Amino acid sequence: MEEENKAGMDAHERLTGDLKQYLTFRLNQEVFAVEVFRVREVLDVVNITRVPNAPSYMRGMINVRGSVVPVMDTRQKFGMGEVEATLDTRIIILEVKDLSGDIIVMGALADSVHEVTELNADDVESAPRLGTSWNTDFIAGIAKRNDQFIVILDIDYVFTSTELTALSDAHDSSEARQLKGADQAEEQAKN
Repeated sequence: MEEENKAGMDAHERLTGDLKQYLTFRLNQEVFAVEVFRVREVLDVVNITRVPNAPSYMRGMINVRGSVVPVMDTRQKFGMGEVEATLDTRIIILEVKDLSGDIIVMGALADSVHEVTELNADDVESAPRLGTSWNTDFIAGIAKRNDQFIVILDIDYVFTSTELTALSDAHDSSEARQLKGADQAEEQAKN
């Protein structure tokens, strides 16, 4: 129990500083946020190439300007179930640090993306250890704005070391090379 409280405090302490900017997005009826500096871009949903034997929450890979990017179904990763994409569904392209500090670029499906908002560190509380339906180790804190909670994610802690290794390996897989080659050939044919 003491270790769990320490993990929650460590996550909360990562939110130091006065004012930070966050990209807010919705999953189901919940509002989540990630620090803006971790977001490369937000894309409309495109065709996602499935990867055989990948975990159910890994939707597959997309090509983003010549780079293969794995895409996670964030709802499934958080145990919220799968839904069909709508006109509001987006892929948030994120930079995630692996255990060695290297950056892994990945996509995260969101039901909708709202806005960039600023939150004061004083308005952010530690995640409660009881009563949540998901693992709170990757929750950096919870803020309240306009009578609604915003769950602030520490994106580096969403994945286990095994999952991060699998993400890294996805970049080097034969499916990734084929996806990248097919898109490059398509791009050359357009020119």
